[in-house]
Amino acid sequence: MTVIPCERDAIVRAQIERFVETLKTEAHLLGNHGLSEKDFYESPILRGAIEVMRGEYSAKLGPKREFVQHVLNHLEDGGHIAGWERDEGRARHDYTVRLNSGRLAVIDLKGCLDGNNTTISERPAGADEFVVWSVCTNVGADPELNAWSGVHTRLGAEMIARGQRVDGVIIWDWVCGCAGRPCPKLGNDPVTRRTSVGPYSLPPPCIYVFPGQIPSQDTPIAEAQALDAVELSTAFNTAFGGRPQEVNFVDFELAQRGGGTRRRTIIRRDDVQQRASRMTPIRRV
Repeated sequence: MTVIPCERDAIVRAQIERFVETLKTEAHLLGNHGLSEKDFYESPILRGAIEVMRGEYSAKLGPKREFVQHVLNHLEDGGHIAGWERDEGRARHDYTVRLNSGRLAVIDLKGCLDGNNTTISERPAGADEFVVWSVCTNVGADPELNAWSGVHTRLGAEMIARGQRVDGVIIWDWVCGCAGRPCPKLGNDPVTRRTSVGPYSLPPPCIYVFPGQIPSQDTPIAEAQALDAVELSTAFNTAFGGRPQEVNFVDFELAQRGGGTRRRTIIRRDDVQQRASRMTPIRRV
């Protein structure tokens, strides 16, 4: 049972880990810093360089924006949505999508969901649907950790603590289905299950449908909505060849224990429970 079907490629993971070890032991041989091995590792050079590179990679929104633009244009051209626009300025979300029903969906674009930035968002008052889209292009990242950390540790806790409903999560980018992150959905049909969008050839997205209400003491169990209740998620699933048995449904259960609030997160797929947490305290991260 898995939170998300895909996993890191074992060979790529081993290559990354070996290179990390090499950096730890041989980084002093790189560059013209003029320091001895001992002085180099006592200096902030290596740590500082890693932080700078990490920041640069994280700050590069250009490729992510380009990817999203291609996907949303594909949805619009195929008649799955009525239109879309990018939200700028002080908005704490990224895109507004006009759905065919006349409803408005808001997309909050995130990177990997295991970071604190996941919880920095705001559902606009006029949004009929609020969806978080994770574009995690780090091939070395653990998809299972990314998905569970986002759904349970961060978004679930924030949803309950702040009373801010999230209707769904989409975990999907152009790295999905590549050699470093193989997609089990492609199975023995790797060609016809892909959709060509601009320069990308994409497998179906991973979709998580959240409850339509926030659990409370009066209503402690909040079950996931049906897929067609979240029109934007339905559009993604239909346009990119997703199958009903591949959609994930997220339930929350609330309980008061020991003077504090605890919650359980359950993820179901194809009518099978894939993972369930224990009753855990709500610790916002």
